[in-house]
Amino acid sequence: MRIIFLFFLFVNVYQGFSTEIVGQNKEYAGKKIRFFKYTDPVTLDKEHVFTLEIDQAGKFKANAAVDQVTYVFSEFGIYRGNLFLEPNVTMELLLPPLREKSFAEQKNPYFSPIEFWIATRDGNRLNDKISAFDDQLNMLTDKYFNRLYFQQSKSAFDSVKIILERKYESNHPNIMANHKSLRIKAIEADAFRLPAGKIASSLLETAPQGWNYPAFIQLFDKTFSGKLSFEAQSTKGNDFHKAIAGVDTKYFTSFIQSNYGITGKLSDLVLIKMLHDGFYSGNFSQENILKFLNNRYFTASQDHAIRTIAENVVRKLMHLRVGSKAPVICLKNIDGNKACTNESGDKFKYIMFADTEMIVVKEQLKYLTKIHELFNKHLEIYVVLLKTDLIEMKRFLVEEKIPGIHLVDGENEFIEKYRVKSFPASYLLNSNHEVVFQETKAPLDGFEQQFGTFLRQYLFQQQRNQG
Repeated sequence: MRIIFLFFLFVNVYQGFSTEIVGQNKEYAGKKIRFFKYTDPVTLDKEHVFTLEIDQAGKFKANAAVDQVTYVFSEFGIYRGNLFLEPNVTMELLLPPLREKSFAEQKNPYFSPIEFWIATRDGNRLNDKISAFDDQLNMLTDKYFNRLYFQQSKSAFDSVKIILERKYESNHPNIMANHKSLRIKAIEADAFRLPAGKIASSLLETAPQGWNYPAFIQLFDKTFSGKLSFEAQSTKGNDFHKAIAGVDTKYFTSFIQSNYGITGKLSDLVLIKMLHDGFYSGNFSQENILKFLNNRYFTASQDHAIRTIAENVVRKLMHLRVGSKAPVICLKNIDGNKACTNESGDKFKYIMFADTEMIVVKEQLKYLTKIHELFNKHLEIYVVLLKTDLIEMKRFLVEEKIPGIHLVDGENEFIEKYRVKSFPASYLLNSNHEVVFQETKAPLDGFEQQFGTFLRQYLFQQQRNQG
């Protein structure tokens, strides 16, 4: 009886933290729409939350385990849909008319989806209220655009602010109020070129729970993006470099407080953001920044959110860094047989992500024949293919005699894990599946020379070690 009681208790607790998502739209029959949330406001890495699996009648039903209001998003067709999940409710979603990407849009790495808040049948959920507010905001900023952003008119801003500050009733008044406050501050910051210190007070009003909400992320990024490099260009540049090299947390927390008026958890978040952006700027030692982020100030922080964000940032900065382990790719080849990139022996592995519908990528793939002829003894080639028309894909690979093991990434799993933004994308790994180059060249862009020079040095060093 005790076991049965505990089982029902567990079920009730789990159901208490579940949001049900339902709806119907026949245009989407047979499709899957995956929703994600951000892990943190610095890396903006994605974490899967739930998937809508839509049946042939266009109906869908899913459950998401959330114990608090959670922002999620999904890209499907030409859209990016935003959604606030509320715990313990059923949300019936109204999907927009389906419009798939055109061929040109699919191949364009800079394509920007149409962003919108997904409406609900109820029409009165937090999502609907925020959508109504943002629509009003966009209409007003369009109306007063010249007066706001060219004339910097205080009266125009006051007119916009008065209209936007009217009540938008919501069953989550704190979240609604915070969203309004941050959106209005963003307009003010853009219109009057506000310095970070004038914006920080609005960010301080946001609890850590709201750090992953879009209004906070956008204003936070706008305020502190590239700030480490910007501040280092001042007369305090040498002090910044010394403080980073010496892992001087007190220097930076004091600087953030005196310059931006920020203390506590948000101060730590700002510091992590500054270090993250500084890592990619080329103005600071990457090793020193990694050492800073791995310091006990972050790793032993009593605040779980700060500790986790610092860990996420270190993981991102180390991703596919020279000497790091690259994700093992296990996929089916074009004949349907499974193969993995860690199955070979002592050869180097040249991994190339490719889209065979792109002419420039086809030319790159053709040159793999020359790469294979030159380095076959020391190099194994893997081509990871974006799933397109399988018949056409196979025909091209066979007719052109493209060498290597051809794997099909049907769900874009490894395209996402390797953070591929455009095709082709290439990586060189050693026999231990460790990254060799920070930037590996594509076949026609100099890989032959890059690997040839490296291989000569590698073989020479091996001979010396054996002798």
